[in-house]
Amino acid sequence: MRQHKQSPSARPKILYLVCAVALFSLILFSIQSSFFNGSFYSDPRTSESIRDLFQFQSTVQQCVANRGLGLTADIIDHCTLVLKYPEGTNSTWYNQQFKKFEPLEYTYDVCEAILLWEQYRNMTTVLTREYLDVRPGGWLDYAPLRIAQLGAKKCYNKTLCEEQLDILLPAKPPFHPRQFRTCAVVGNSGDLLKTEFGNEIDSHDAVFRDNEAPVNEKYAKYVGLKRDFRLVVRGSARNMVPILKGSDDEVLIIKSLTHREINAVIKTLPNPVYLFQGIVLRRGAKGTGMKSIELALSMCDIVDIYGFTVDPGYTEWTRYFSAPRKGHNPLQGRAYYQLLECLGVIRIHSPMRSMRKQDWSDVPSREMISQAHAAAWHLRKSSADKGGSKGQFGNCKVWGNVDPDKSGPISGSPDMSDVRKYSNYKKWEVMPLKSLRKEAQLHYKQMEGVSQYKMDGNKLDDLVCVRHSLKSAV
Repeated sequence: MRQHKQSPSARPKILYLVCAVALFSLILFSIQSSFFNGSFYSDPRTSESIRDLFQFQSTVQQCVANRGLGLTADIIDHCTLVLKYPEGTNSTWYNQQFKKFEPLEYTYDVCEAILLWEQYRNMTTVLTREYLDVRPGGWLDYAPLRIAQLGAKKCYNKTLCEEQLDILLPAKPPFHPRQFRTCAVVGNSGDLLKTEFGNEIDSHDAVFRDNEAPVNEKYAKYVGLKRDFRLVVRGSARNMVPILKGSDDEVLIIKSLTHREINAVIKTLPNPVYLFQGIVLRRGAKGTGMKSIELALSMCDIVDIYGFTVDPGYTEWTRYFSAPRKGHNPLQGRAYYQLLECLGVIRIHSPMRSMRKQDWSDVPSREMISQAHAAAWHLRKSSADKGGSKGQFGNCKVWGNVDPDKSGPISGSPDMSDVRKYSNYKKWEVMPLKSLRKEAQLHYKQMEGVSQYKMDGNKLDDLVCVRHSLKSAV
């Protein structure tokens, strides 16, 4: 076969092409280098934010290495982190929907996570009348979603909605951010029986429990006896009469919607009852325990969790008071709880961790968390091209005001049963601000008397904000 000879005119073209490729590679390398040293962006504040987030990621990475019991964290960029399980981890949970076993690594957007959880620290998580009054279509469109028996997509009769909801609907937030210093959220895992955390749990300012978890002398050394808040799904609400016996002041917060059967049960209980404000967000952990953490974070400075499955070797969903049963994905949940601890959101207590002295020095400090939050906020606003920051109220999409002369009725329906007439709602709903701890009072003033509520959905920046009078509160 005759060899093709290259024409002289083709040589310069190839030379030009090689030079162009080399130049492009040089430019690409320069861009990548400048990105990581902070000179890519013309805005110095953006470069500073990226550096702050990389520093924060490094701290989170080290925290996972120290506390993750085999988990490791890989930094992908200033916002993206991948948590990985060690080789040989037993992936036992099968996802019927996607026809595969649970993966051994999970990708998280740390910027979104820190924005979300810092937002929770300023939020109200109990449904109130003021939220329904302020939210557009609150009574017409939203309220019937919380009352199953109406059977209508809209509530044209506000009175009917009120009659069904007012048994557990306060006029304004009964609980405040920073109201308690330390709180214990106690899950139901059988791991609790491997330790004796009872006295430690009871030493907290407030204790949150889930569903039908019994609190009695039989389990006292494992789970304690202190009872302040209990978050329940509607199915468990039917079984609360014997569970709550002897604990009239334990606040019952129903996780989902209400209906006639639940209301009938409520009328037999002397306990204060509220409705959780229901937030739908796609995360790496599910269940009532996750919602209890959200509830606690909206009221507490420090949230310690017990009875959550976070140690290696977990193969089935166990409860400390009943037989094993099928439940949540353990690897994904365990990874997410570990991420939350290393973001400074929670502090994990478990059997494997109880064998060593708890040292929280490797968890990011509040100063570092605040710095990372400010950086994530700046980048988010810059990428959205919204220009400028509106500070602490930047996520408020709907505003409303409360007349200081109209505080609204105390929870409880007019036809309350003889049992419920003695419900201690006044302990929370008429509590003057000056009776709260100084940190809660200071936070209220810093927020200028504004209560923030999350809109349902998956967006961070949809808040309903209600402005109260600082003078009337004090």
